[in-house]
Amino acid sequence: MVISEEEEAAAASRPSNDVVPGCVDYYGHPVQRSKSGRWRSASLIICVEMAERFAYYGINSNLINYLTGPLGQSTAAAAENVNAWSGTAALTPLLGALVADSFLGRYRTVVFASLLYILGLGLLTLSAVLPLFISSNCQTTDNGNACSPPQLQVILFFFSLYLVAIAQGGHKPCVQAFGADQFDPLDPKECKARSSFFNWWYFGMCGGNIATVSVLNYIQDNFNWGLGFGIPCIAMGLALVIFWLGTLTYRFSSISVEQSPFVRIGMGFLKTVRNLRATSVEETRVQCHQNSQQFEGLNNALLSPDDHSAEDGQISNTNDTEEEKGLVRLVPVWGSCLIYAIVFAQAFTLFTKQGVTMDRSITPSFKIPSAALQSFINLSVIIFIPIYEQILVPITRTLTGTACGITKLQRVGTGIFLSVLTMAIAALVEMKRLEIAREYGLVDVPNATVPMTIWWLVPQYLLFGITEVFTMVGLQEFFYDQVPREFRSIGLSLYLSIFGVGSFLSSFLIFVIEKTTGGDRDGWISNNLNRGHLDYFYWLLSGLSALGFITYLYFARHYVYAHYGKVI
Repeated sequence: MVISEEEEAAAASRPSNDVVPGCVDYYGHPVQRSKSGRWRSASLIICVEMAERFAYYGINSNLINYLTGPLGQSTAAAAENVNAWSGTAALTPLLGALVADSFLGRYRTVVFASLLYILGLGLLTLSAVLPLFISSNCQTTDNGNACSPPQLQVILFFFSLYLVAIAQGGHKPCVQAFGADQFDPLDPKECKARSSFFNWWYFGMCGGNIATVSVLNYIQDNFNWGLGFGIPCIAMGLALVIFWLGTLTYRFSSISVEQSPFVRIGMGFLKTVRNLRATSVEETRVQCHQNSQQFEGLNNALLSPDDHSAEDGQISNTNDTEEEKGLVRLVPVWGSCLIYAIVFAQAFTLFTKQGVTMDRSITPSFKIPSAALQSFINLSVIIFIPIYEQILVPITRTLTGTACGITKLQRVGTGIFLSVLTMAIAALVEMKRLEIAREYGLVDVPNATVPMTIWWLVPQYLLFGITEVFTMVGLQEFFYDQVPREFRSIGLSLYLSIFGVGSFLSSFLIFVIEKTTGGDRDGWISNNLNRGHLDYFYWLLSGLSALGFITYLYFARHYVYAHYGKVI
């Protein structure tokens, strides 16, 4: 969206502080600060995210029970499939961000991704009701394990599931980046509001999650899986309508680039490699004395052994090189958060299966779905975010002098430390559950209910939510803030990819544990959890988290913050 000379002249005649620099409306006209963006637009976008999270967790939160129930998979196989799908859903934002930042823009990418999302959810609903129209001679066995479902149902289910993962890849990074774009980083008040946006974004997202686990999971477990998948489809349709309604109030970037930022940065890395042999390190330092000396090797992209100039495209300019360094600086932080992502995956897989074995009775005729306890994660977030925003930030701001109270990396590190305690508590609770199962002679009775109330799991869920307030929100703001403006979608997709890779690592770790500890019968993660040792697995994760925390501290301590066109 390029502004014409007439529009620029008209903008110049208005009060300068009312025109948002670098932004236009949907039609390409300059936008006034008082009539566009800010919380009015951001609130609509947060509502869209709430609906999308309602839909996504309508699948994810109870997926392991669908796989071990109607699809008849083992516990370990189902956990691996959930992790594989969650990992894919968290990695596809890299592709969605590439499309958005290089071709379609964030707004159009969200619209197209939403349509694909609705299609995937519709097909998923069809796969769940398909057995009603396919005759089968299959009967349920005495141990409660159903026979193999129709092959057509399995194929359609997984096709639909991964179609949703692809759609989420376009929706997730773009809608959040687009929401943050509604605040001007050059305006002190809006810059501060943008930091709060990430807190309230996560607050709204968890509100959608609570609706999922308190309503949808009950419908799926007690009524019909087709209805349980169909409601999220309707929710995504409403989300798309809400997003469209705010179109005329949104702020769009007016910056047009002749070359894709990905191509530009990629070429910069290639020029660095090309010049490594042609130029000595000392020569690099002499010619780049005004440039940052961190990651000095990348300064080779600025050099031209063949007397080329920056204008002919054979060498990089200083800004491009600094952007390359900014991206490289993110890699150690990204890698040191992977163990936290492995821990994060357990709340939607093994925590849920753990709850199935426990006493879930609320009344003699009503049992709470095991997946419903995930609502305590979201409840914890909803309670703690206002405490963090209204109490902790002002107090720490007074002590540190930092606008946000603590730095983004300090916030992330606090959550990683708390994840160590979370897994230790989970291990202790599982030890107690196994002790009661042995005491009542239930070790070899896989479908028996252990006389231990499911509320024992609440502390680990609540603490898990507090870790998210620190680590998840901190990572979102960090990866949005520490990339150039045209890379904002890719920045958030990098944050999401931590949890994608973490899910695959969790799946691989479960596979290794299953193969080395006795398989799905007598191993740590047995189909019969009363014979297994989830407590050993949780202690292992607690130890790995402690190691990850130490690694993170090292890299965070040496990180140098970048400042891309904002108030410092």
